[in-house]
Amino acid sequence: MEIRNLGASGLKISAVSYGNWLTHGSQVEEDAALACVRQALEEGITTFDTADVYANTAAESVLGRALKDERREGLEIFTKVFWPTGSGKHNDHGLSRKHIMESIDASLVRLGTDYVDLYQAHRYDHETPLEETMEAFADVVRQGKALYIGVSEWRAEEIRAAHGLARELRIPLVSNQPQYNMLWRVIEAEVIPTCEELGIGQIVWSPIAQGALTGKYQPGQPAPAGSRATDDKGGANMISRWMQDDVLEQVQQLRPIADDAGLSLAQLAVAWVLQNDNVSSAIIGASRPEQVTENVKAAGVVLDDTMLKAIDEVIEPIVERDPAKTQSPQRREF
Repeated sequence: MEIRNLGASGLKISAVSYGNWLTHGSQVEEDAALACVRQALEEGITTFDTADVYANTAAESVLGRALKDERREGLEIFTKVFWPTGSGKHNDHGLSRKHIMESIDASLVRLGTDYVDLYQAHRYDHETPLEETMEAFADVVRQGKALYIGVSEWRAEEIRAAHGLARELRIPLVSNQPQYNMLWRVIEAEVIPTCEELGIGQIVWSPIAQGALTGKYQPGQPAPAGSRATDDKGGANMISRWMQDDVLEQVQQLRPIADDAGLSLAQLAVAWVLQNDNVSSAIIGASRPEQVTENVKAAGVVLDDTMLKAIDEVIEPIVERDPAKTQSPQRREF
């Protein structure tokens, strides 16, 4: 497993990390989830990403049980705060001081740990002063409940403002967690240049576009039984944007490129995001251990300029690049 620094910080993480959104506590049974975590550890993954909202807190609990017998110092455990959990009352969401301080304590209990390595703001909160949010995060760090702070799906100007406050408060804001893959490149124009300047690394989710870049979905054909596109617990909604024949046809044209590189399409997709110097880690999910084994083979793969150009030529017609697509709820409409 390739090990990388998280941004310009001294924290080292695995280039491929394991995430349990849409799987643990919902899409797969706990025994299967535990088997996937064991396989991730076997493959050299040390970085595990979750969030309190995943499966309405159940995902954190499953991950905590899966990692309980592991040496804590050998792991990097990440979680997030923002979306509603529990009853969803008026203070059960957002980035207010109240919600942050209550949420970190609840997450630590579920994860079975005294601290998380990275605590992330899951979205930007337009209804809470950024100063209040960052001061609360500073207290979380000073209390030893989180070692580093990050954000997820924030725009460049939001990241810059938070970074300025973090410097004043002397806390380490080190990461952003955006969606990023061959098809979805909205962070390239503004977020990545800003983060490179500030020493902030990307921990990217959906490197295989929810499975659309694996090639298993064929244009004009029904989705395979048991695949994410047939999951009525959330997976089908997330992948729906890619389940168009024009997208699936272009993805199939990537197969000769992957074959030339000796990679599966999924491995090619994960390797592609890891070529970006600002990407510290790519988050993979799995419902079966063999999926973990396949995807980690992308770590350390180098795609040369000729191959990267060939990929761009194939999929350029279906690439989304609009920076405005990175957005957080303007109101608490959830």
